Amino acid sequence: MSRFPELKPEQWNDEQKAVAAAIAAGPRGSVRGPFLPLLYSPGLAGPAQQAGAYLRYKSSLPAMLNEFAILITARFWTAQYEWYAHKKLALEAGLDAKIADQIARGERPAGMTPEMSVIYDFCSELHRDHGVGDTSFNAVVEKFGHRGAMDLIGLCGYYTLISMVLNVSQAPLPAGVAPELQPLPAKR
Repeated sequence: MSRFPELKPEQWNDEQKAVAAAIAAGPRGSVRGPFLPLLYSPGLAGPAQQAGAYLRYKSSLPAMLNEFAILITARFWTAQYEWYAHKKLALEAGLDAKIADQIARGERPAGMTPEMSVIYDFCSELHRDHGVGDTSFNAVVEKFGHRGAMDLIGLCGYYTLISMVLNVSQAPLPAGVAPELQPLPAKR
């Protein structure tokens, strides 16, 4: 991440040390990925990591559907590192690899469950149109309740932030890992 050179622990100020300690003490266990550049702004990193810990580990949505929404967001932003990190988690949570591959190609996946279809429509519409219509909103509320709808909005928003951080930072993929996402054609 040459745009934001990694700050070593001995370089951290007191605020950065406190945020790093909170991150390491939580479910992530260490400061890595997007939190390395986020440490440049500890006032942002702290609340962001708290929101992310909730959305990733305590969301009201089942793990597979949570990861599915994260992949939709990573695809929208062509966030290679985010895609790499969460595709593995999505597959481990039970997402069919064929569905992940279709999302990577920018296609509406075939073979989705009704729950997945509702989430796909909601997330895609939210990213594309910057809001959702009554049909998508009501379908999510019917399946997951108002809390589920809010958690889904939070997932899209939080992982948009993380995708932006990783893309602007130019976070590299691990050695030997090829990018899976091609830029999508611009829609006019």
